[in-house]
Amino acid sequence: MQFTELGLAEPILKALAAKNYATPTPIQQKAIPVLLEGRDLCGIAQTGTGKTAAFALPSLDHFARNPKQTPLNGCRMLVLSPTRELAAQIAQSFRDYGRFLKLSVEVVFGGVPINRQIKALSRGVDIVVATPGRLLDLLDQRAFTIKDTEIFVLDEADQMMDMGFIHPLRRIAKLLPKERQNLFFSATMPKEIEALAAQFLNDPVKVSVAPQSTTAERVLQRASFVNQAEKQALLTLTVKNEPIDRALIFTRTKHGADRVVRFLEGAGIQAVAIHGNKSQAQRTTALQAFRHGHVKLLVATDIAARGIDVSGVSHVINFELPNVPEQYVHRIGRTARAGAEGIAISFVADDERPYLKAIERTAKVKLEIVPLPENFMEAVRNLPKPAPPRKGKPQTSEQQAKRADGQRRYQDQQKQQRGTPDRAHRPDGDAAPAKKKPFRRRRSGVGAHKGAVQRTGQR
Repeated sequence: MQFTELGLAEPILKALAAKNYATPTPIQQKAIPVLLEGRDLCGIAQTGTGKTAAFALPSLDHFARNPKQTPLNGCRMLVLSPTRELAAQIAQSFRDYGRFLKLSVEVVFGGVPINRQIKALSRGVDIVVATPGRLLDLLDQRAFTIKDTEIFVLDEADQMMDMGFIHPLRRIAKLLPKERQNLFFSATMPKEIEALAAQFLNDPVKVSVAPQSTTAERVLQRASFVNQAEKQALLTLTVKNEPIDRALIFTRTKHGADRVVRFLEGAGIQAVAIHGNKSQAQRTTALQAFRHGHVKLLVATDIAARGIDVSGVSHVINFELPNVPEQYVHRIGRTARAGAEGIAISFVADDERPYLKAIERTAKVKLEIVPLPENFMEAVRNLPKPAPPRKGKPQTSEQQAKRADGQRRYQDQQKQQRGTPDRAHRPDGDAAPAKKKPFRRRRSGVGAHKGAVQRTGQR
């Protein structure tokens, strides 16, 4: 099947031809005809399957065939996205596919001045792509309305749920008009997501698309057992020895991402980090440097990286394993886009072994266990010191307190995670159980200082 057979308006076909897009992906073949009929849609598809075009193309077709003045302080189409980067990416897709249509597209998210966004929305916009938090800010200030929305899209619903957006989404649902077309996309469909979908959708058509080949088939997956405190040395060796075009390195925490970058820079390896504590300008700069190949290593947290579509990622390195198996599948899928092959490398600390077993069960794959390099202990001993933090704007006392608290928690976590070398480096992980301390009954009395409480105030 070709795009020309789907019945899309001529300006859209012209834009697709300009991008050399001729054949729709499976999700596009299934979703576009349904949406052109005006039906609601519930789509189960992972990122990288072409689902943005699956909802963008029929929506643009609707606007091409039904020209209408944009509502004052409102929009004709609203797309909700969990992250700023994904929102910006979706908005750019609308601009690309609608380049021959006279339509306005605005993207609104936090981290940038709200007044500029209020001004851009004041005259009305055809298509608004937004994150839930900033959208509610605009609605609460009565600077924007969604009562005239004709098409509503909720993208990456499972990630929205993970990020705690369930209550904001319910608030938004109540403000939308009853007469509208609804499009709902999620990579997974557990019961909670089904319940959320039921609040938005009206007699939807369900479309589910499995990847053309499973992630396990397209990604070479390896793992090494290593102490948490020694992971940085292993990462430095891996980056130097692997033939990396572009690599995404995942950490569990924002502080951890910054720490990894500083250690890499200390070893003379250029890298950038992207996470929620970075300003929008910093995140955009880092992503552009990675996308254009100026920097080969992008260190990210799961939430910040969700939905980022960067071609040419040869490696995904799990500096820390996710505690949710599905998140692992999302991570490594970034190195196998559009049918390409890739390499996924995971560093597994002692306390992460249960995560590895859960991942192998969920992904139905057995990771290849790779022993540590021969010169590993030497690399640990000679690990260069981290580069000093880059100076930026002076932090407020509140930011300094928050950072100090985060560092304390991270250091406590590190102490708990550091296993003994013989335990962490063994593949089987069947160490002898630690001896339990004998139980001692507490002496009766008040705390440890019986008799230390004195009466006061008597005369």
